[in-house]
Parts: sequence; C-alpha cells; structure tokens
Amino acid sequence: MSPETIQKHLLSHPFQPFRVFLSDGAAYDVRQPEMALVMRREVVIALPKPGEEIARHAVYCDPLHITRIEPINGRSAKPRPKTQR
Repeated sequence: MSPETIQKHLLSHPFQPFRVFLSDGAAYDVRQPEMALVMRREVVIALPKPGEEIARHAVYCDPLHITRIEPINGRSAKPRPKTQR
C-alpha cells in the first residue's frame, strides 16, 4: 500500500480508528492518529497495552507489506454515496 494512502487514513477528519493488516497475517490497531508515523519506507505503529495510553513498544512495517486497512468499528473505510429517498 502506498505511504500516501496510509497517511490519508491518519489525517482524515474526524479520525476513524483502523486496523492495519500485513502480508504475514499480523494485524495492528491504530486507535489515535498519534500512534502511527508514516515514512516512505516504513510505518511505525505504537502498541500500548490495554488500558494504557502511552505505548511501551512499536512495530516497524514496510508499506509494501500492508495489504489492507479496515475501520475498527466495522464501517466502510470509503464514504458511500448518498442515495436519494
């Protein structure tokens, strides 16, 4: 996935928490935009323990291995067109 696409998810307003899926089967939650840093060749995702706000660990992901991003709350990542009633 391109770094620009990932960055768009981080900068969306209002921010919507999302899950990042990697080609090795791993998945990481990004619940706050401050918890991820996107660079050209690396995406750093901070991993706080449940109930904590400050991360103790981070994972470093190659954007090429990010296969998809899904909203955590189950809504579609892309806004759906409005239908007229």
